[in-house]
Amino acid sequence: MSNNGLMPALSKNKSRAIINTRQIECDRPLRIKGVSMIPVQLLRRFPFFSFMNETELKAIAMIAEELNLEPGEVLVEANTRAHALYFLTKGSLPYYMLVTSEHIPDYRQEYFVGYINPEDIFGISALLEPYSYNATMRADKPCTVIKIDAPALRALCEVDPQLSVGLMKAVAKAAMERLLMTRVLLVAQMAEVSKKSAG
Repeated sequence: MSNNGLMPALSKNKSRAIINTRQIECDRPLRIKGVSMIPVQLLRRFPFFSFMNETELKAIAMIAEELNLEPGEVLVEANTRAHALYFLTKGSLPYYMLVTSEHIPDYRQEYFVGYINPEDIFGISALLEPYSYNATMRADKPCTVIKIDAPALRALCEVDPQLSVGLMKAVAKAAMERLLMTRVLLVAQMAEVSKKSAG
C-alpha cells in the first residue's frame, strides 16, 4: 500500500493535522501542529510491531507518543472513554478491576488483578466498541509506555486491512492472556477462602 493510501485516514481525526508524504517519510521525531511523533526506530525494537511494513510503522509513529509515569499516576481509569491504545516499554504497571453494584449506588471497590509487563499491549478497549476502559492502570513505580491515539488508529485500520488483521490478532491474544490471569487469581482466592473456612 502506498503512503498516500494512509493519509485520508489520518485526516478523519479532527484533532490531527493533515500529514503529507514527505513528512511521513521522516525517520526522526517530529513536532508539527496537531501531531506528536515518536522515532520509528523505537517501534522497530519490539517484536510486537514486526508484522507492520515500513509505511505502517511510520503511520503509527505519527499518532503515538512516549510517556513516562511516576508512582501514583493514573494512566487510564475504569469506565471512562477509551481514547488510546498502550504498549509498555519499561517497568511494570498494575491494573485493577472496579466492582460496582446497581443495588448499592455508592459501592465502588477496586481489586488488584495483575501486572502489565514490558512488551504487553493494553487499553485494548480503545479498539472495541463501546470504547470504554474496563480496568484502572495506576503506576506503583516508574514506567514508560507508548500511547497510540485510538481514533486515528481505527481510521488507519479502515484503509489498511493488513494492519487491522494484525492488530486484531494481537488484541485477541492480549484478551486471552488477561482472562487466564484473572481465572488464576480467582482460583487462588477461592482456595485461600476455603483454607480459612476449613481452619
